[in-house]
Formats: sequence, C-alpha cells, structure tokens
Amino acid sequence: MDLDVAAKMALLKTIPHGLFICGVAEGGVVNGFTASWVTQGSFKPPLVVMGVRSDSTSHGMIQRTGRFSLNVMEVGQQEVVARFFRPQAAVGGRLAEVPYRLGVLGLPLLEDCLGGLECELAGHVAAGDHTVFVGEVKAAALHREGEALTLAHTRWTYGG
Repeated sequence: MDLDVAAKMALLKTIPHGLFICGVAEGGVVNGFTASWVTQGSFKPPLVVMGVRSDSTSHGMIQRTGRFSLNVMEVGQQEVVARFFRPQAAVGGRLAEVPYRLGVLGLPLLEDCLGGLECELAGHVAAGDHTVFVGEVKAAALHREGEALTLAHTRWTYGG
C-alpha cells in the first residue's frame, strides 16, 4: 500500500493545535519552548500528553527531572510564542525575554498568559523523531480567563 503523501500532509495539518510554552528546570537552569502537540489525556488522575522533539535540549531535561510546565497562551500572544520557536543563544535565552516565576515544583510559569500547569512525568513513549510525554498535573495557576491561542489563530502551519 502506497502512502498518498499530499493527502497525508493536508489531513494532518487539519488537526487542531493549541500553542503552549513548555517550561523545564534543572539544577538552576531554566528553559522554555513552544509546544503544539498537547492534549488532555485523563480526568483521574489529571493527565496531559505532549510531543517533544527527541533531539532538543528540553527533551533531555524532562527525561532527567521528570517534570515540565505548560503555559496556556492567549489569543493575540503570537509574538511571545514566536520567540520560543527561534533558536536560542544558550539554554534559558528565550525566558530572559519574558517575565516568569518559578511555581511550587520549581518550574517556569509565565506571568502574562492565561495560566500554567506543573506536571510530574507519569510515562513516555519514544517513537519517530518525538517522544510523547504524559504528565500528571500537580499544580495549576489561573491568571485570567480568556480564549486560548491555537495554530488556527495564526498564519502558521505545523505538521504533516
């Protein structure tokens, strides 16, 4: 059976994607990156599922520490999210541009977003060029209510 590459690309790009800033911390070093392959995975316990590129610095930090945060961005915050797509000069460089505080688990929570979740790793599956991390939500901070930013709010495409 041959895969219709054009059909695959077109259909995978229709899957809705939220835009989040994932935060990690290890030994006093903090980092953040844009995460768009994120979904809720369970009510009890509360789980979130996130795909992370296997060759990234933050991937290793999540594996070693077993923790990550997810910051829910608001419609209109594309510019902030775009900063976290750019290559960085050094680990933590992206967070130097955005006000944040460390949450109860010591993970970066952005001050200007809808809110953030701090998660402990509950499992993972390595497949392809990403690892799917499952995190149990251990802490949550709601800054304000609003509409969450999705890829559909931008002119960006990702996936396929």
